[in-house]
Amino acid sequence: MTKTLTVFCGARPGVEPHYQQVARQLGQALAKQQIHLVYGGGGFGLMGALANGALDAGGQVTGVITEELLARGAQLDRLTNLEVTRDMADRKQRMIDLADGFIALPGGLGTLEEIAQVSSWVTLGNNAKPVVIYNVDHYYDQLAALLQQMNQAGFLETAFLQAIAFCDDLDQALAFMATYHAPAHRTYH
Repeated sequence: MTKTLTVFCGARPGVEPHYQQVARQLGQALAKQQIHLVYGGGGFGLMGALANGALDAGGQVTGVITEELLARGAQLDRLTNLEVTRDMADRKQRMIDLADGFIALPGGLGTLEEIAQVSSWVTLGNNAKPVVIYNVDHYYDQLAALLQQMNQAGFLETAFLQAIAFCDDLDQALAFMATYHAPAHRTYH
């Protein structure tokens, strides 16, 4: 059973208001399901919408933020818990350690890097936790196509491709997580 989810998402709102609405709704839904939210600790963009949605619905939210971002005032001040790390590598590792699974909402290069790391670690055997791409308004369609192309070209085994779910609602995501079994990691001969 998923008790804690780390959500990676943008610190910017995006140009479509719908992205913020979906982030807020995801936060609310996690709170209603009594799933503890872990995220990057920011108070702006999708991060702020996600965390405020969860908090407004009575949820528990842990933010993990770097000393630098804290000094720049990026944090949301009303969190259940705010952890401060030395740098981005420590921040990401802490978010990974706290999670039972991962969801990526729309975001930029930081979000892409975070979800790529937890996904690639599945292939190495360093991550046995489920990974979900929350494909809001087809935002990640091109990423899904790229992963399919990697598979067809022989660079991404089918088991690892299937270890990443592309979903557009929380029920789908949680159903995937509830039945998830990490594939055997790569071996080399």
